Amino acid sequence: MKRLIILFLVFSLCVPLVSGQKKPKPKPNVPTPDTLDRTGPQTAPDKRTLADVKWFDIFQDPSLQDLVREALVYNHDVRSAVARVNMARANYGIVRSAVFPEITAGGEVVSVHRSRDGEVDIPEPVSQNRQFGNILLNFLSWELDFFGRRKKEKQAAKADLLATEEARLAVVITLIGDIATAYYNLRELDFELEIAKRTLTSRQSSLRIIRLRQERGVSNLLELRQAEELVYDATEVIPAVEQAIGSQENFISLLIGKNPQGILRGRGLTEQPVPPEVPAGLPSDLLTRRPDIRVAEQNLIGANARIDIARKAYFPTISITGFLGFESAQLWTLFNPSRWTWGFAPQITQPIFNGGRIKNNIRFSEAERDLLLVNYERVIQNAFREVSDALIAYRKVKEVRTERNSLVNTLRDRTRLAYLRYNGGVANLLEALDADRELFNAERSLAQARRDELLTVVQVYKALGGGWQ
Repeated sequence: MKRLIILFLVFSLCVPLVSGQKKPKPKPNVPTPDTLDRTGPQTAPDKRTLADVKWFDIFQDPSLQDLVREALVYNHDVRSAVARVNMARANYGIVRSAVFPEITAGGEVVSVHRSRDGEVDIPEPVSQNRQFGNILLNFLSWELDFFGRRKKEKQAAKADLLATEEARLAVVITLIGDIATAYYNLRELDFELEIAKRTLTSRQSSLRIIRLRQERGVSNLLELRQAEELVYDATEVIPAVEQAIGSQENFISLLIGKNPQGILRGRGLTEQPVPPEVPAGLPSDLLTRRPDIRVAEQNLIGANARIDIARKAYFPTISITGFLGFESAQLWTLFNPSRWTWGFAPQITQPIFNGGRIKNNIRFSEAERDLLLVNYERVIQNAFREVSDALIAYRKVKEVRTERNSLVNTLRDRTRLAYLRYNGGVANLLEALDADRELFNAERSLAQARRDELLTVVQVYKALGGGWQ
């Protein structure tokens, strides 16, 4: 018998050696580009980065800050992400508990009344009533983690928890970026509405002058109709912009987890501070800053741990069960030292034949790891692309805004001169009206460029993945 046990243990230890197990692949070394900004000056990357600045130091509008804080509390996506983190934390606790023995306490009291003429005769004066009971502590199948399978399960569950927490941070990043984007869009629409109303007032004033000139025979009916055309053109813009403002307010209300309502404004579009320079920082910093990269990394760690779990199925499982307590046929003697009882049952199981289930489970885990590895590399390269795109947009949109600002100044001067020439009888009204129309479109275009410049800051900050906590 002892020889059989020794042979069984030797066989159990040899099975993993002949199973062809491999070590999990190490964390991949993804090459990082030297620079992510191909449009700015080609200097060494700055160790400082915009991601080191907190979001409330970048977005300094008090109303925008209040919206962000409210969204972090009431937004449905954030609340769902928090719930998923709590679920992952509870699952980690469940997996970790498997390392410890499960102990339960139980007691039993049984009262039996037997027939005197039953299967066993009970003569007089022996009582027909019997009472007996037990109080036991039970050790229910405690698996001894000799080969580290439970440890790897705990490591995988820990990686899942960390990935879920990083996913929550990714939701927060997206939410704050969406809030800032929506707010800047709203302020741009407000600015467009101001331009439209100011232009309408100016054109209505010009129309009154032209109507008086036409009544006195200085202007003709064609000039009057051209002036009316400009008034109607500015008038139709106002309700369209107001509709867009209402839709944008409803969208922001949804982001902050509220019913549709008006949004309190803060600083105007032209009063929003813009960082004078956006240092990109070291590209390798993205590997530790962006939550989506850390999610992919933790998923890869969990996949490697599950490969180990699958391979350890070749090892024997050693567990023990037992009980400890008192048992007596008479309740008043239940705690008598002579009623002491215990049991101990160690058990070892070793898989011998399972039709290739363990081998294919290992293959499945390795394929899942390879898939997550590809995703990890894709997430990193996509992060570099997003930062590069955001930096290019930041620099080029600033150039566009500068040129549009110069265009607006030129058109304002042209419009002023055109009306002076018309009032002086040197030029016709068509020249002044064309200048006025181009100025109106240019002012709206400049407002959009100012908004786009603010949005590129949001894009850069979001792509760098820092400062949001």
